[in-house]
Amino acid sequence: MKAIWNNKVIAESDETIVIDTFYYFPPESVNYEFLEKSRKHTTCYWKGQASYYTINVDGKENEDAAWYYPEAKDKAKNIENYIAFWRGVEVIE
Repeated sequence: MKAIWNNKVIAESDETIVIDTFYYFPPESVNYEFLEKSRKHTTCYWKGQASYYTINVDGKENEDAAWYYPEAKDKAKNIENYIAFWRGVEVIE
């Protein structure tokens, strides 16, 4: 799977995990050069507290378009630190 935004591959892996229609990419498959940590946090009752990244490609920003669980709850440990995308990020095979 590939996560693409603004014609750049943000992440690529054959080891993604799908939860609630979102593909979670292993941390080592992500191009962090395009990610900037965000101040945004949300909480999922069964996954834990999510932290966000803003995607920045060629001077264009996609605010809070990626998220991950740095300390996932027990039921979501398999996606701890894996990164998922939304807000116009295309995930394709």
